[in-house]
Amino acid sequence: MLAKVVTSAVIGIDGLPVEVEVDVSNGLPTFTIVGLPSTEVKESRDRVRSALRNSGYEFPTKRIVVNLAPANIRKEGASFDLPIAVGLAAASGQIPSDTTLKYLLLGELSLDGDLKAIRGALSMVSVVERGNLDGTLLPVENAKEAAISSKYPVYGVRSLAEVLAILSGNLKPRQVNVTLEEIALRSTAVDFAEVRGQEHAKRAVEVAAAGGHNILMTGPPGSGKTMIARRIPTILPPMSVEEAIETTKIYSVTGLLKADGLMLERPFRSPHHTVSDVALIGGGRIPHPGEVSLANHGVLFLDEFTEFRQSALEALRQPLEDRVVTISRSHSSLTFPANFTLVAAMNPCPCGNYTDPVKECRCSPREIERYRRKISEPILDRIDIHIDVPPVRYNELSGSLSGEDSEAIRERVVRARIIQKQRFNKTPDVFTNAQMSPSLIRKFCRLDRDASELLRAACKRLALSARSYAKTLKVARTIADLEGSCEIRAHHIAEAIQYRH
Repeated sequence: MLAKVVTSAVIGIDGLPVEVEVDVSNGLPTFTIVGLPSTEVKESRDRVRSALRNSGYEFPTKRIVVNLAPANIRKEGASFDLPIAVGLAAASGQIPSDTTLKYLLLGELSLDGDLKAIRGALSMVSVVERGNLDGTLLPVENAKEAAISSKYPVYGVRSLAEVLAILSGNLKPRQVNVTLEEIALRSTAVDFAEVRGQEHAKRAVEVAAAGGHNILMTGPPGSGKTMIARRIPTILPPMSVEEAIETTKIYSVTGLLKADGLMLERPFRSPHHTVSDVALIGGGRIPHPGEVSLANHGVLFLDEFTEFRQSALEALRQPLEDRVVTISRSHSSLTFPANFTLVAAMNPCPCGNYTDPVKECRCSPREIERYRRKISEPILDRIDIHIDVPPVRYNELSGSLSGEDSEAIRERVVRARIIQKQRFNKTPDVFTNAQMSPSLIRKFCRLDRDASELLRAACKRLALSARSYAKTLKVARTIADLEGSCEIRAHHIAEAIQYRH
């Protein structure tokens, strides 16, 4: 007897419909799974056998063939356990076979028949829209994650026995409904009010947040570079629903999603400088997202910038420009989103005291030059804002006055982002000034006479490249937006020039 069940696989961060065909026929007892299954999918044979028996159902001692269609796509993960078990129960006549195509079935089985959480549920439930299905049956741990974006009913189940009872018509499924209002934003434990002094650095960070610009902070150890970087997400605008769902998909397929179901806070990723190229950019035999994708719509903080492998830093060129990562293999090519703000921090020299007004630098000019050459010019050219972070003075540390809090800075950033949203409302995939193309720069970054003369003189004296020229204009456009000015004036250009290395 033949039975069919609908499930899903994850390709990159997108869901792909998979039809599980189970045929039970007379012959020598065998259990074969075809359709390009991975090792963990093949191991489902033992989990399904034990789960069926421990749930009060019989495991057919006949010739069993399971086909996962389409057969040309590799199937990974343990989410195929539940559909295979349901297909076996239907093909052996233990439940009606006409109900198995009503729902999308997802779930990993334990040996006692309980369902365990799976990866990529948010991506998988999207296939319900492409088929004639009544909803999704999946583990309760994944129910909130799936329900937040699905337009179709999502039902949380705890065991294989419960699923089979639902498909037999003996039990009514429990629908899970979740709204954004029910998911409380977690209170942040950091605030810019804790940063004493460093007004120039905080201003540069505000400009970077307002326009989505990349920033490099250079200063001696203990000057507050890391402290400032960790507070940047607190001044970024709240994520839109579309941004939250896209970021949640990435965390779901990598198994990093927390139990509350949806990421509403912008991610902050800070990989160690020993990170490999694949871990930073993404890839592997079966491509998976890297740190640049995990930082999507958030901040990627690279502390000790000069200590990262040069190959890893050079691999950042494409995502910094295109804001996506394309990973090609012989059998497929996958694209992961990588729309992040790069925040980098480094010391001015190997000992760190080159710019310290008190401590003596023990490095020779050649050592300093060799140290700084670890960061190539093409990478530096792709960073919009370069600032020096000097040591904090004693009177700033011991003073009673606290700095401006994150909420006040965020209000200005949000106002600037609203201006940019209105500016680019007819331009797809462009949301901030940092994403402007050359044609958009010519359209929205027109200069008055004084500003044009100042920029011409700066380009001549600083020998700015074409990319540096464009980035100066983008930063100046953001400074003007923070001021609420429609035109880019000379003082906007002057401040933007200060942020070039």
